[in-house]
Amino acid sequence: MAHSHSHHHHTHDTKGRNLFISILLNIIITVAQVIGGILSGSLSLLSDALHNFSDVLSLIVSYIANRYSKKKASFDKTFGYKRAEIIAAFVNASSLIIVALYLIYEAIVRFIHPQEIESGLVIWLALLGIVANGFSVLLLKKDSKDNMNMRSAYLHLLTDMSASVAVLIGGLLMKYFNWFWVDSVLTLLIAFYLIAMGYDLLKNSFRVLMLFSPEDVDLKEIREAISAFPEIKNVHHMHIWQLNEKENHLEAHIDFYEDITLSQFDDILNKVEEVLYHQFGINHVNIQPEYQKDDAKDIIVQD
Repeated sequence: MAHSHSHHHHTHDTKGRNLFISILLNIIITVAQVIGGILSGSLSLLSDALHNFSDVLSLIVSYIANRYSKKKASFDKTFGYKRAEIIAAFVNASSLIIVALYLIYEAIVRFIHPQEIESGLVIWLALLGIVANGFSVLLLKKDSKDNMNMRSAYLHLLTDMSASVAVLIGGLLMKYFNWFWVDSVLTLLIAFYLIAMGYDLLKNSFRVLMLFSPEDVDLKEIREAISAFPEIKNVHHMHIWQLNEKENHLEAHIDFYEDITLSQFDDILNKVEEVLYHQFGINHVNIQPEYQKDDAKDIIVQD
């Protein structure tokens, strides 16, 4: 069995620092909003505080995962902790949806039993949330583009900044128009927004953890590209999965027309790897060569 791979590592030394700063900012916001929400009687402010608390937990998870993902592989952990950040993304996306469902419940209860709210305090604490979360969003924006873990943390902060904007608008409406019902409406809008943001990340991280094929890769196209080599008779028993967002793995059995030498196989394998990397973004290839072997030749074979 031939096995080769090429990895492209990009080190972001600022990730951990930016996450740590964001954690501290969100702890401050959470404490301030819990106190303010109790004093003012604002459900939307308390819901924002609850979301901020989930942010603190998710950011801590992301921070730990970021630290673990840098640990080297060992004899009992041959892939190291490369999936730590995917697990963090899954946990964080799940928490977004769970918090959203709880907020929907609380908003319905408040609709049934409306309360008067101290809008002035709501306005000032919403402004605090916008400024602090806005700064955290800017810190994490760059790394969120190519890292699922950082994207989960970024989404938590972005949705919380958006929630604070909604709470600010609600506070102004309550202050000048006495529309206290808007508090429950905003809570529902925040909850639905969290579900919309969390679902896509939950689905993508679940796909990686379940070893599903990447959505943008077609096994049939890959099979055709490999089979285009004149020496190759058949490609079968294919598996493709993502270890994390940086590594796409493929393993397959390749049936050859002739009983070639190992050096000939190595030459063909190098060409196959180039095609797989440049056309399909697969950077870790594990090929089993065969000649007249009596086994199933289907593209997918259940192990």
